Amino acid sequence: MKTTLSQLGQRTAPPAISWLMSLTLGHPKLISLAAGFTDNASLPVDEARALLDEILSAPRTGQPALQYGSTAGEPLLRELTAKRLTDLDAQADRQVGPTKHGRAALPRGLHLSPDRLLITHGSQQLLYLLTEALCDPGDIVLVEDPTYFVYLGIAQSHGLRCRGVRLLPDGLDLAHLEQVLEELRRAGELQRVKFLYLVSYYQNPTGYTTSFAKKAAALKLLRRYEKFAGHPLYLLEDAAYRELRFAGDDVPSALAAPGGPERVLYAGTFSKPFATGVRVGFGVLPEPVLTTATRIKGNHDFGTANLLQQLLTRALASGAYARHLAELQRRYAHKARVMTDAIRAHFPPDVEWREPQGGLYVWARVPKRLRTGPKSHFFQTALKRNVLYVPGLLCYADDPARRKPDHEMRLSFGGASERDITEGIARLARALPQ
Repeated sequence: MKTTLSQLGQRTAPPAISWLMSLTLGHPKLISLAAGFTDNASLPVDEARALLDEILSAPRTGQPALQYGSTAGEPLLRELTAKRLTDLDAQADRQVGPTKHGRAALPRGLHLSPDRLLITHGSQQLLYLLTEALCDPGDIVLVEDPTYFVYLGIAQSHGLRCRGVRLLPDGLDLAHLEQVLEELRRAGELQRVKFLYLVSYYQNPTGYTTSFAKKAAALKLLRRYEKFAGHPLYLLEDAAYRELRFAGDDVPSALAAPGGPERVLYAGTFSKPFATGVRVGFGVLPEPVLTTATRIKGNHDFGTANLLQQLLTRALASGAYARHLAELQRRYAHKARVMTDAIRAHFPPDVEWREPQGGLYVWARVPKRLRTGPKSHFFQTALKRNVLYVPGLLCYADDPARRKPDHEMRLSFGGASERDITEGIARLARALPQ
């Protein structure tokens, strides 16, 4: 009998995140260094309770918070978010100084106007909305190699083709980006390219941050190839981890680069820096993408949960958000040190990794002779030792232009306790061939 499922329904594969979570649930004694959860002990329970008490203490504030809001989002939350982004980029601009692409001086009153913001159920919803708004089956998106594996699931379910662009510690390999664009132009496929997707701060999975100079240069390359594509080529900047910086300087967003206001789709979130259970994200979008994404969101849910938006609005306006974020940054700096100290103590010297400066992850490369994929002996041995990591193989797109590397792993220090981080790294080390 024929299925009644849509083509998208038939096409959608099981998300890798669901498989990893089912492994965790099936092994009660498992130490998970795979989950990208935030630190449970640091969740702002007392702060959230106090803020919700304020909101719900009187009908004047409680009733609107418990009513529907607008599709675009709470106006004051959009205003406070726009100001916060403006301040972040202005501070980062002063830190980065002049570059060969010029300072990151922000165009005033344009792309950071509250009218350019859309509030979403986490930045994840925004990624889905933008894919729906811009892409048809068979279209091409350019992604970092490696990239956020959950986005690869979105692309797969929409029938998109992904082309990987090599990732270096300071961001994309620009020569490889140009090579990929040129190959697509010569193949007559550039018109199917819709955007370049970057996780630009403390990247999931590698922890790398893209320099402002590379953001500006990538935008310039995309603009150069627009005449061959026949339509705008956008840069989708996923900044979910931006505020989880605990070392080094901030970097201006791609919005601050020449042409940024017209071509950058900026995705941010309050979930990672405040509370993942709140699930409030936002986008800074140019037209016509903003109007289209807002209309699609209206069909999804006609507005992000209003009570959660009111909670975030209070947190930002009262200073509770900033205070919690400062404590969270200190907490992650400590947990990152716990993980890197354990790696130094237990991993052999031929395992490559870098000190994180923010985010939740350490990206480790073992010698190429050793496989780390889900079917590998090493992965199965690690499971038997009750420790779980994200196989690096999952973070690479199905790009026919290269074979997927299979000797890497993503290790998260976000959700595990300090004790479990140390023990988990020791178990992984014991699973490595001696």
